[in-house]
Amino acid sequence: MSDPTRFRAMVVSENEDKTFSRGITERSADDLPEGELLVSVAYSSLNYKDALSASGNKGVTRNYPHTPGIDVAGTVVESAVGDFAKGDEVVLTGFDLGANTDGGFAEYVRVPAAWAVRRPDGLSLKESMVYGTAGFTAALSVLRLQEGGVTPESGDVLVTGATGGVGCLAVAILAQAGYRVVASTGKESEKDFLTGLGAADVISREDADDQSGRPLLRGVWAGVVDTVGGNILATALKSAKYGGVVTCCGNVASIELNTTVFPFILRDVRLVGVATPDCPADIRATLWEKMAGEWKLPNLDAVTIDCSLDELDGHIESILKGGVRGRVVVDLSR
Repeated sequence: MSDPTRFRAMVVSENEDKTFSRGITERSADDLPEGELLVSVAYSSLNYKDALSASGNKGVTRNYPHTPGIDVAGTVVESAVGDFAKGDEVVLTGFDLGANTDGGFAEYVRVPAAWAVRRPDGLSLKESMVYGTAGFTAALSVLRLQEGGVTPESGDVLVTGATGGVGCLAVAILAQAGYRVVASTGKESEKDFLTGLGAADVISREDADDQSGRPLLRGVWAGVVDTVGGNILATALKSAKYGGVVTCCGNVASIELNTTVFPFILRDVRLVGVATPDCPADIRATLWEKMAGEWKLPNLDAVTIDCSLDELDGHIESILKGGVRGRVVVDLSR
């Protein structure tokens, strides 16, 4: 374990010319924000939101210099509350971590105790970061489908953006839960990857992106986990079956949604937003137990890319260009 008085962290800085630069530098626990828990970070993971923060996106991070990393798995080294003790292994996702509070691309973080969840039995620290915010978002999306009455007997479930972090884990969790999953991707070469995760069929991005302008299409999907937004989300709505449930958690395609009321008033389709940062503690605990138990995936290695803090920069550039398949897990011990 490194020394909290001198540890390594990725720091993103705003330059005088309003450009941004990032690099690995030395920090001290004295530089960290206030909080009841000081945590030695064993693993973090790379999400699209992290890449935006690491690139100077002020819609994600208002003030720089800053250390991104919205996911952390590690060990408590100092605790100011009775709920956690030195040596406890914890998982941190969501809230303000890595957005406007220094995050997990560092060997230490300091956070409010309310942000921490004990590492669930059945998951190692590393496995918890293969899931991370992406897996938690995928799991919450599946939960919302189930709450809406979508069962494996209801019919096919579509997952869009299926090779991304949320998408690939949604495919795998749905298949683990007994659903027949159809995966949509713009990467034709990844069919074997997706079928290996449990997808029964793989369709092209174009097949999930209707350009006809028709307000309704033939009802195909009992449920949809949409990770990209834009016209693909609009297409999902107008091709959902009667009573279908469509979840939405991303906007990489577009923040705009151009649709009509017809899917809602003619087919009883429901659009359910999925947001994880402020998810209540009871739901958070339930989902981590599911990911460690009945929804635990036997093939986590198949979706995992391992990297060190020094190797992270290249993966940040890659995820911004849509070039990452699965999950990048950052090993802070390397």
